[in-house]
Amino acid sequence: MDIKTLKSFVSVAKYKSFSEAAKELHTVQPAISRHIAQLESELDVVLFLRNSRDVAITEAGEQLLKDANAIVELTQQAKTKVKRAQNGQIGSLTIAHLSSACLSFMASLVRSYKEKYPQVHVTLIEMTATEQIEALKNERIDIAFSRALPSSIADEFLSHCIYIDSLVAIVNQNHFLATSKSIDLERLKDEQFIIFNREEALGLFDETILQCKKAQFSPNIISQPRHMQTLVTEVAAGLGVAIAPYCVRKLYSEGCHFIALNNVTTQIPVEIQFKKAATNAAVNAFVDIALIAREQIQKSMA
Repeated sequence: MDIKTLKSFVSVAKYKSFSEAAKELHTVQPAISRHIAQLESELDVVLFLRNSRDVAITEAGEQLLKDANAIVELTQQAKTKVKRAQNGQIGSLTIAHLSSACLSFMASLVRSYKEKYPQVHVTLIEMTATEQIEALKNERIDIAFSRALPSSIADEFLSHCIYIDSLVAIVNQNHFLATSKSIDLERLKDEQFIIFNREEALGLFDETILQCKKAQFSPNIISQPRHMQTLVTEVAAGLGVAIAPYCVRKLYSEGCHFIALNNVTTQIPVEIQFKKAATNAAVNAFVDIALIAREQIQKSMA
């Protein structure tokens, strides 16, 4: 009993005609007759009573028809779902992101994606750069919005730059430099520093220390928060100054002032990253939408 013979059976039952069934299935009447004969032989029952003018379904045929309709429908649904999965139209997608770097655009990006692919289940997870590296390696996430990957694993993933950020100084609104638009980093040499935890963003921490050394001082680090919102809040509370990517201004930053740093040209990319051998078609569909939105995102983060 295969799908082709079941389709022939359903069509004959529908039209009560072998010739009409042949027309619907774009075949010839002898093929339909052969399929019905195969079914009757396999099941050892009579499915239709035929004479020269009429075709009537038997009680055994009525019983088979109930299941045959369901089987044919399930087969069609399976084919449809397979094609949709191949096109990334169904399934699930887990996306990790840096909240400070992606807060302003992530919601609209996912909303645009869901409008096009409403049956894909999207899960958003806030993760630090270090957490995202581990999650990518362990395949716990499909897509990462993070800093550049370390060279040791970069070859395993595809990356596209979404926008480039820069380092800025952050001071309390009552700080004596709060009215400045730009400063030399050395002007902060006597300040207490709040720097994002090295374990969560090794590259950012090391780059901050490097820039301070170029300005000929070692920062007096009094806090290393693990969340950027905590860093911004501590600055707003007057606990110290900070060096951080400019994107953190998108967090709740009332009470803070952001100052450009003269002669600090460090580029801090935010990238979308995913495994080269990704088998989830939804990944490519989301990446396409993100890349289409890239120019708008860059303008919003400038």
